[in-house]
Amino acid sequence: MLTRLVITGYKAHELGIFDDHHPGIPIIKKALQDRIIPLLEDGLEWVILSGQLGVETWTAEVIMDLQMEYPELKYAIMTPFLDQEKNWNESKQEKYEMILSQADFVTSLTKRPYEAPWQFIEKNKFFLKNSDGILIVYDEEKEGSPKYIKKLAEQYANNHDYEIFLINAYDLQIAAEEEQMKKWEE
Repeated sequence: MLTRLVITGYKAHELGIFDDHHPGIPIIKKALQDRIIPLLEDGLEWVILSGQLGVETWTAEVIMDLQMEYPELKYAIMTPFLDQEKNWNESKQEKYEMILSQADFVTSLTKRPYEAPWQFIEKNKFFLKNSDGILIVYDEEKEGSPKYIKKLAEQYANNHDYEIFLINAYDLQIAAEEEQMKKWEE
């Protein structure tokens, strides 16, 4: 049974999203919610995030909304290093602090500031070993940072009972069309 799920995907800038009012954000959030709800109904208890800006912070917002209906759902923010938000602008830091304050568990995996890419690799390995599956917002047609954890997850799944779920461009298109239909019906 899948009780602990890692959710990750593109960073906001990889999608060309530079503010919270971008019209793509509600679509990504809807696609995430549509994937998370059936998993919740099948026993999902924890979502594990590293807290990076983009898919992961939007996921935290989706989870906070879902907790109204599914109070048993918890989320953890496990950063690859200390002070990952140090160079972010003030509004992004404020949003991040709010997400951290609502999390059920928060830690830094290496307990040190950024040193090198090995911290991301170790975070990815830790996430895979301490979860039952992963949901990645990623499309093969648009390379980006999620390709690294996706490749590692595929290797891990070859030797372990591990589920990999993707939200790709087609899934986002479906979510966009459903949102458009709702607007027409209003």
